[in-house]
Amino acid sequence: MASGKSEKWTPGMGWNPVEKVIMQRRSIRSFRNEPLPDALIQRVLEAGRFAPSAGNSQPWKFIVVNSPIIISEMERDAVRASKFFMRMHDYSRTEKRRHYLKPYTKLMIRLQPNDLHPVPFGLMQQIARDNARAFYGAPTLILLLEDVRGVANPSTDIGICGQNMVIAAHSLGLGTCWIGMVKILTYMSKWRKFFGIKYPYKLNNCIALGWPKGKFDGEVPREVQLVTWFDGGMHDPPKIVRQGE
Repeated sequence: MASGKSEKWTPGMGWNPVEKVIMQRRSIRSFRNEPLPDALIQRVLEAGRFAPSAGNSQPWKFIVVNSPIIISEMERDAVRASKFFMRMHDYSRTEKRRHYLKPYTKLMIRLQPNDLHPVPFGLMQQIARDNARAFYGAPTLILLLEDVRGVANPSTDIGICGQNMVIAAHSLGLGTCWIGMVKILTYMSKWRKFFGIKYPYKLNNCIALGWPKGKFDGEVPREVQLVTWFDGGMHDPPKIVRQGE
């Protein structure tokens, strides 16, 4: 086992190995058609298992989908579901649909602003038109189930757990991509029953995992963040620091 010894920070030092993984990791949407060894997948899962959680409640459950047959079926049903939702919500096809569907779609967007954000909405359009793949041809999918009884905010704990997996996977040479679109399958009782998703668990997210097809590592520009710092007394104004410059 590794010693777990941390590298002590010193002024002017470069990024350490952990920081490099965080800075250079990229979401991968092109995978080699090569299965992953079970031991390697379990190593990634172990990183998630050791994630911190509120009250150490560990409100997660992992499902590994390693079968090309099952993933292909999931892909086909993601297309079917996307086409159904686009028939219900996509008002951009014709003037007639724009007239009748736009008010309804706008209402649904207000009710579900995250799920019907322009990004997932646009992706569903592309999947429905067979211009994109929901799971990007990844040989392995890790489904993250959330125990809704978890302490405080279990969704946050799931995010931490998944990020542990993503960082560990990258450090082992693997590529990953978060696939929130997997939740579209839960509208089908077929997949809820197949994966045994029932109370107290719900499907939170999915991580596509595999060997990347090509080299994609590298830092991606990020927005400069204005960070408010309180480092004086109660009556002193805070300072604003531009993080990222």
